[in-house]
Amino acid sequence: MRILVAIASYGHANDLYLDRVINEYRSMQFDVDVVVLSNIEKAVPPAVECLVGLPTKDPWSLPFLHKKLFLDRLNLYDLFIYSEDDILITEENISAFLDVGSALKEDEIVGFLRVEYGPDGERNFPEVHGHFRWDCESVRVRGGYTLAHFTNEHSACYILTRQQLTKAIASGGFLVAPHEGEYDLLCSAATDPYTQCGFRKLIPISHIEQFWVHHLPNKYIGHFGVDQRELGSQISALLLIASQEKRRRPLLNTETSLWHKMYSKDCYEPIRSEVLSLIPKSAERILSIGSASGANELWLLETGKQVVAVPLDDVISNKSAARGLQVVSGDLDTARAKISSMRFDCILFLNVLQFVHRPEHLLRLFVDALLPGGVVLITAPNRPYVRYRWQRKGGPRHSRLSFETTRIHNTSSSVIRRWCVESGLSMERTSKVDSPRANGSKQNRLSALFASEVVALAKRVPDPNERRGSKRGVGNASGPL
Repeated sequence: MRILVAIASYGHANDLYLDRVINEYRSMQFDVDVVVLSNIEKAVPPAVECLVGLPTKDPWSLPFLHKKLFLDRLNLYDLFIYSEDDILITEENISAFLDVGSALKEDEIVGFLRVEYGPDGERNFPEVHGHFRWDCESVRVRGGYTLAHFTNEHSACYILTRQQLTKAIASGGFLVAPHEGEYDLLCSAATDPYTQCGFRKLIPISHIEQFWVHHLPNKYIGHFGVDQRELGSQISALLLIASQEKRRRPLLNTETSLWHKMYSKDCYEPIRSEVLSLIPKSAERILSIGSASGANELWLLETGKQVVAVPLDDVISNKSAARGLQVVSGDLDTARAKISSMRFDCILFLNVLQFVHRPEHLLRLFVDALLPGGVVLITAPNRPYVRYRWQRKGGPRHSRLSFETTRIHNTSSSVIRRWCVESGLSMERTSKVDSPRANGSKQNRLSALFASEVVALAKRVPDPNERRGSKRGVGNASGPL
């Protein structure tokens, strides 16, 4: 087994990590050759090569240098590893890759997750953030392993066999100029085998510890990512899906096809107390449509509200369900049927409606679950197409910025008002705010124009034939229906 390792290392900032990574490879029982790719000459150990150069003037293009190297040495090695200079891949990782790989189909590749370690040994998984989540439809069993696809395909590294590399090159998507699209320039070099070459990245969740690789700087702890308890909860849900052999579908697609997936739903959105404060204090029974990790729903639960959630999928909601949130699984029609006997004071659509082809239909589907005088609380991006043109900074243009091409509506206060009116709701108020993760502009007279988000509160038009006294509860809140 001959292995070629290409390590991208720009400047001197990560030289300490680079030394550790090189020493790890040199300690292995495999026959490993290491090539460091850099913009400058580096002092490397004997038998380690250093190739100096940049594919383009952009410093972030450095990772693409490894592709020609792999092509030139295709017939000399059995295994090819690319990584950034702060990713510690161990001999156990490589052995596990080889063991699982023999059971996979030709278009499947074993992938990894990065892990970081805090001062007390706590683990953080930085890939699990933003709109990224497990694909509940991807769970499959190969040999003695259960695998699943995680939508964030970047882990700053990959491993390919010679056969897989040959297929990637033949696809026409591997030997390409430095580029960015779904991922930025730095990340695209490490994800092209999955995004451009016809392979499906699968992570063996049944043996997850063999497939996480240490991100040595540990710099994302406390900034983004989830801890091992949260990751373990999601994996438990995936393993349950595998054991039931029942096909599961997400509630709806919440990823856009815009450059860098802009305006996709944040599945790990922090508590939006300033938005939730708009819920009338008299509202006791809350229904949340399209909930993700459940931070807002659990916060409402802790304030004494009765909350029912229709989640994006059973995986992302598993931890919140374990903490007492009442979860209704299934597609939209199934979920509506399950709560047909319930009535609510408030329904939440937090960053959901813009991803549905006919938002007014989704509103209408649930509006009759409102008690007379009940309200609907909606959040959505503030004119995403307009802001997208401003934020993409020279990114590729869509020929048509329509829902069909972008998978998101161009939302504004007036658009949301129209949806509500068509659904039998009257608009009570709208406001424009910056979301917690937005790079908001300074508060001034133009703030409303450039604010990242629209918040709308609409009310069900009272029906004189209904009486407030007919309200029904939300059932037992101790577990899923």
